[in-house]
Amino acid sequence: MRPTAGPASVPDVLDVVDVVSPHPRPGARDLVIEVPHGAQGAAEYEAVASRLQSPLPAGLIDFFHVNTDSGAAELGEALAVRLCASGAVRRAYLIRSRIPRTFIDCNRVLGGDAAAYRAGGVTPGVPPWVTHPDDHALLLGLYTAYQAVAGATINRVCAAEGRAVLLHTYAPRSVDVEVSMNIVPDLHAAYADPERWPLRPEVDLIFRKPDGSRALPDPTVDALRKALAAIGVPMAEGVTYPLHPITTGYAHVVAWPGRVVCVEVRRDLLTEAFVPFQEVVASPNRVEPLAEAFAAFAENGWG
Repeated sequence: MRPTAGPASVPDVLDVVDVVSPHPRPGARDLVIEVPHGAQGAAEYEAVASRLQSPLPAGLIDFFHVNTDSGAAELGEALAVRLCASGAVRRAYLIRSRIPRTFIDCNRVLGGDAAAYRAGGVTPGVPPWVTHPDDHALLLGLYTAYQAVAGATINRVCAAEGRAVLLHTYAPRSVDVEVSMNIVPDLHAAYADPERWPLRPEVDLIFRKPDGSRALPDPTVDALRKALAAIGVPMAEGVTYPLHPITTGYAHVVAWPGRVVCVEVRRDLLTEAFVPFQEVVASPNRVEPLAEAFAAFAENGWG
């Protein structure tokens, strides 16, 4: 008999992949893998852009392609399948947002001022090109519908001793461009010489709060570092971004100490080539080793 119903996909808001283990081990828990920046393709960008009345910057889809978390959903699904096949996880939910962060960010606490977002080293919850009141209402409705499913599922699973992975990917280089109405030409100018921008870590565990304190216990951090080292991938420890209260990820990690991890994976580890302003397609051959490493962490080190 199939387990009780879990979260369901919501058109234009989120997709849920629900994986059930055929032979769960004794004591196996449930797992949530959240991809809040999961809108990847041009079709998902256009599905929202076509509904907006605000005058959008020309070529804004170029920003979408470099700023969305391509490959995260594929990595998350591979991880869910692997853990359920081994019986280490009883049931895994992959929750992927279909709402482009180009218009509203499902990993942000809305209402913060520009200084708060800058302090967190993150882009704003709602960008400056969303100006029409009807657009704000539409996007807020999508955002609220997403949080109602993702947040509730993470809380329910973690309250029952389950675990959650907040999975992100980032472009290979840390390109410092202000999110403004001039974002597209500024990005093209920046990427004209990409080598001048610092290369990001291959994997960064986001767990350091703005005051420098650690939001995860040392054994958890050590276990993930060891699992990644086994496939030759070094892990940074919160050097790219702080775990900042302006993000919804902060609330999950802090609410469930040791049960939620937030991870950034460099996008070129998941694809054969990262080309700015083009849709990125994950390569299964490159996804699988990382899925194996994260699975080893979940099985052996995440007590």
